Amino acid sequence: MAPQQRASVAEVLAEEISALSPARLPPQLRRVIDDLLLDVIGLCLAARQTDYVAAALAGAEGDGACTLIGQARQVSSTAAALINGIAAHGEDFDDTFEGGPVHAGAVVVPAVLAAAERFRPEGPAALLGMAVGIETICRLSLVAPRRVHDSGFHPTSVFGAMAAAIAAAVTLGLCGRQMVNAWGIAGSMAGGLIEYLADGSSTKRLHAGWAAQAGMQAALLARAGFTGPRTVFEGRHGLFNGFARYRDGDYAKLTDGFGKLWVAETLAFKPFACGTMIHPYLDCARRVTAQGVPAEAIAEIVCEAAEGTVQRLWEPLAEKQAPPNAYAAKFSTPFCIALAFITGDVGLAAFTEANLADPRLRALAAKIRYTIDPQNPYPTSYTGHMRVVLRDGQVVEERQPHLRGGALQPLSRAEIEGKFFANAAHGGWPHARAAAARDLARRLFDGPVDLGVLRG
Repeated sequence: MAPQQRASVAEVLAEEISALSPARLPPQLRRVIDDLLLDVIGLCLAARQTDYVAAALAGAEGDGACTLIGQARQVSSTAAALINGIAAHGEDFDDTFEGGPVHAGAVVVPAVLAAAERFRPEGPAALLGMAVGIETICRLSLVAPRRVHDSGFHPTSVFGAMAAAIAAAVTLGLCGRQMVNAWGIAGSMAGGLIEYLADGSSTKRLHAGWAAQAGMQAALLARAGFTGPRTVFEGRHGLFNGFARYRDGDYAKLTDGFGKLWVAETLAFKPFACGTMIHPYLDCARRVTAQGVPAEAIAEIVCEAAEGTVQRLWEPLAEKQAPPNAYAAKFSTPFCIALAFITGDVGLAAFTEANLADPRLRALAAKIRYTIDPQNPYPTSYTGHMRVVLRDGQVVEERQPHLRGGALQPLSRAEIEGKFFANAAHGGWPHARAAAARDLARRLFDGPVDLGVLRG
């Protein structure tokens, strides 16, 4: 850097990251990363027999030495990052960062596992790579809240490429200048349109895997001497101008206290297999049904919603009340609420074409609408509300003030492991094999990274 140049955002951040040590990561962060690794492995196992994973496998050329979780085939490091990322994000059952919203695990974990398995750094390097990658994607989502979504892009994909790049770079031991180059390169690989909302097609599933692959490739190019722009974040033609159409973000949210204050400690784990901002409404629905309110007695449900969630989870309302396929139903607040009322289940097994066609579910979903709450704190926190009007005129009202599974009401270690075993069983893995995978996840960062027990 020339003496007259002011340090760029990437350069400031790379300097902070270069000083970090895996041995000095705080215990709460280590706990989150341990649980995140297990969660991602379970999600990949849950998706191992799906049609979209089969399509991703068929579309990946070339074999290699890296593990596809739950699959017998081994592929290149970049293909492993791609396919494991697709599998981890495929059922929308993966973690989220309340304040983003972004999904860290499905991007960062596949990139780090691929880098560690292919190039053989020890477990502590993988641990630090995951910590830095998760922290990066969470902090990036705070720089210009809502603007990336409002511009038609998927923040997990856009910011995920940058997070995977630094996660792989740290795992591989790149220097500060190479880290900056990795980000600069990844910026030209980032993307991800949210037009999947129009028809429930599979591209949202692609986004996490593509970001993991792009970041992995960017780190390898930087290690080999390829260069990228140092002002990739804040520049006139940088990431935020391109994807948020906004350059004046709060970059201090990205750089200040990095490595000292870990926002990744607040990462949320999902109890329901659908869009994150729907979850508080489902807890409201479960409390209403616990009061003995039958679905058949409901005349109308009116929910207060954050304006920033409407375009993805509520509109067009008629289409959300009758989603075109089971995957689209995961991003329909009315249909998910109907599932919670009638079946009590909003897990992996709930999103089927049979449920989609169920006349009871469709009838109730058609009675659910929203009003915009101008005081809603989204995206800082996710809340839920519903006003249930019964046919006899009685009104039942419930509110959920925060995201269950998040910082204010985290899932326990037992709940995380229970979810893992249920996901593995959903993917056809017997308990003994799942237990071996669980044990691997709990010791992965202690020595050499060997993923052999994850192959199917």
